[in-house]
Amino acid sequence: MILYFSIYLSDISREKEHMKIGFDAKRAAQNRTGLGNYSRFVLQLLMDCVPENDYVLYVPDPEKCSLLSALKGKFMLRFPDTCFWKRFCSLWRVWGMTRNIEKDGIDLYHGLSNELPLTIRKAKQTKSIVTIHDLIFLRHPSCYPVIDRLIYNYKFRRACRNADRIIAVSECTKRDIVSLYHVDPGKIDVVYQSCDKRFKHVVPEEEKLAVKEKYALPDKFVLSVGSIEKRKNLMLLAKAICSLDESYKVVAVGKYTPYAGKVKKFLKRQGQEHRLLMIHNVPFKELPAFYQLATTFVYPSFYEGFGIPLLEALNSGVPVIGAHGSCLEESGGPFSLYVPPTDAKALAKAIERTYSDSVLRENMIREGKKYAEKFEPEYLAGRLLEVYHKTLK
Repeated sequence: MILYFSIYLSDISREKEHMKIGFDAKRAAQNRTGLGNYSRFVLQLLMDCVPENDYVLYVPDPEKCSLLSALKGKFMLRFPDTCFWKRFCSLWRVWGMTRNIEKDGIDLYHGLSNELPLTIRKAKQTKSIVTIHDLIFLRHPSCYPVIDRLIYNYKFRRACRNADRIIAVSECTKRDIVSLYHVDPGKIDVVYQSCDKRFKHVVPEEEKLAVKEKYALPDKFVLSVGSIEKRKNLMLLAKAICSLDESYKVVAVGKYTPYAGKVKKFLKRQGQEHRLLMIHNVPFKELPAFYQLATTFVYPSFYEGFGIPLLEALNSGVPVIGAHGSCLEESGGPFSLYVPPTDAKALAKAIERTYSDSVLRENMIREGKKYAEKFEPEYLAGRLLEVYHKTLK
């Protein structure tokens, strides 16, 4: 499989010998999760697989670049270069960056996090691509403040209109762009994401034991990973666990929000608060151990753009249960289980099956790992280059 990816990538990279590619690197430089992880993944992927290209990273604040030190490879950094734009560096990314893109002779500019400079069309010699991760703020507006929705909608819609091509991180996101922004589907390419390679490696037993003892994890547990917020729907898992016997425990790893308090209150009213362990601020290096210690992974989110935690679980050799209604079938594959995001009884039954049915469990683990090969970095690099070359033709 890896040999096939390498040949595929080699064929794609020969289509154009050299490109000078610019990137919106604000998120790569400043965000530790989400859009930051995606941005750094794409940048590292390209520098590893196609090092002959020139990569120019546009960053608004030179004082906020520490996360770029994790990137291995050759790239150039560009910052605001006049007194005005240095003072108003956030606006530089929106209005002033285009002049730098023109000056640098960029062949292709890639907005990695849902937006492009509003004046990008003035860079006449530069083609542009934007990655749209999701339009959840339109599908589930109650999860976002009004002002955020207005800003996101303006920037995302404008980027989709101005871009020469659009990358969607899933077929679900592509459908949303077409239906909500009325974009020609022929302008959109789906390029999936991947997860960190650490989830593919077996964690040594002593490391797993250390994590288990540090966080007082139960011997068997259902794992949920992701910000503990309304959209991620931990309440469904809390309700499901209440209908199962005491041997079923839940460990939820993620950022604490006020919604977490609501889940705790619900369980306390049921007299079941001892069956849910919420853990926050887990170092990323410890996360693979959580997955490999888990019995089952559950991700009942109402809506996602892609759903990387499912892919992390598949690579970790854990049975996966997701929710219908967005993209999770794409990231979890056909051998994972899916339930309606409002049906606690169906979720409880699915969890029970992954615990008690050894044949089902082994099949989910084996086929899940095979499905995860679809997201190998070399293949995704080839898909990105395909889109780049298509845009430059």
